[in-house]
Amino acid sequence: MLKRRIYQGLSAACLALAVAACKAPELVERKVNRTVPASYGTASTKDTASTATGQWKSFFTDPNLVALIDTALQRNQELNISLQEIQIARNEVQIRKGEYLPFVGLGAKAEAERPSRYTLQGATEKAIDIKPEHRNPDPLQNYQIGAFASWEVDIWHKLRNSRKSAALRYLATVEGRNFTVTNLIAEIANSYYELLALDNQLAIVRQNIELQTNALELVRLQKESARTTELAVQRFEAQVHNTRSLQYGIQQRIVETENRINFLVGRYPQPIIRNAASFNDLVPAVVQAGVPAQLLQNRPDIRQAEQSLAAAKLDIQVARANFYPALRITGGAGFGAFKPGLIFSTPESMLYSLAGDLVAPLVNRNGIKAVYGNATAAQIQAAYNYERTILNAYVEVANQLSSINNLARSYDEKAKAVQALNQSSTISNSLFRSARAEYTEVLFTQRDALESKFDLIETKMQQLNASVNVYRALGGGWKQ
Repeated sequence: MLKRRIYQGLSAACLALAVAACKAPELVERKVNRTVPASYGTASTKDTASTATGQWKSFFTDPNLVALIDTALQRNQELNISLQEIQIARNEVQIRKGEYLPFVGLGAKAEAERPSRYTLQGATEKAIDIKPEHRNPDPLQNYQIGAFASWEVDIWHKLRNSRKSAALRYLATVEGRNFTVTNLIAEIANSYYELLALDNQLAIVRQNIELQTNALELVRLQKESARTTELAVQRFEAQVHNTRSLQYGIQQRIVETENRINFLVGRYPQPIIRNAASFNDLVPAVVQAGVPAQLLQNRPDIRQAEQSLAAAKLDIQVARANFYPALRITGGAGFGAFKPGLIFSTPESMLYSLAGDLVAPLVNRNGIKAVYGNATAAQIQAAYNYERTILNAYVEVANQLSSINNLARSYDEKAKAVQALNQSSTISNSLFRSARAEYTEVLFTQRDALESKFDLIETKMQQLNASVNVYRALGGGWKQ
């Protein structure tokens, strides 16, 4: 009676421990805020037309630039690396899919064993005194062939959720590649426009070198006729040298910009085909921004963060399922004999097995809790990253839209300044020839005119870049 009660108590304790082991902590998920402002500025708009929904070839019309982008989309190393990341993620989906299907394999085994006389098997045969013709062969051989299977029954959808998580991460890698495409197109376009701007600045510098050289010769003639001093000659000569130095600096920037474009295109340095004369005629493309809510669908980085967040939520479910019992079924069927000639002598050589294991965690709960805690923290991290990505996208678009408007006004003002300084340079040269102006006035007006032309070209380039950047910020470029 006492023994029975002891067994009952032990059974109850084991059951209590098993129930305690299967108890999982509460599911913790952080909700994300997907709301965005109604517009990018103070004035609200309901126009949902967005330039980002079109193909990039309809946005970029320069044939030389289009050719560069086409080549980069095929040869850029970063894009090719991202393609392999997509392939790796696709293979991971197949791995996870295979985990919740039965594992079936074919196998064959051949072994020979001679038990020691002092083992249980050897001593038993000696003690029973089995007749020689009925004894086991010495050494005892064993040949087997058959199929073996094992299957973890996915009671808690642990394996299915793991596969879904891998599928979502695969989609995230696809969106990551799309975001790389968007950034690559924008970077090539910006570098291309920078190259055109440098070409035009170099042309202006060379024109100024010619003008300054002629002015230097004039000053030297005036010195010979005692109309000016050696100081004026030296000042004009220093200006010529400074402008030539500026020329070499621009030439170096041109080389570096060309090489940067070639690197993005995935080729070794070579001349970039371009039409620098068309730079002044370029007009920034008109960009339709649509409404901020469209960023959630157009921006690949937002879509990538969304897929990663969904995968992180499933990872919590997978980690939580580790607290529950796992059911595994194993089995096998085949043939076995101690002689090769008897292996297919049925039914005596047939063998089979079937077993089921139900195992619940009991001792290693701290490790399971740590895995669950990591999954929870990763989900919270993914939620914050998703919100940050949306906020960053909105700020980028708002900044670039504002930049387009301010740069347009700045370009108009600088164009007027260039016109005024060109006239003042012409006037100062005329006055200097007639000895009605000092040489310093000529130097200052020439310097100011050169700087204003540089600023005008720089502003033009910034306008073109702002148009490209707002196109990128809206999520344009990745749709083929």
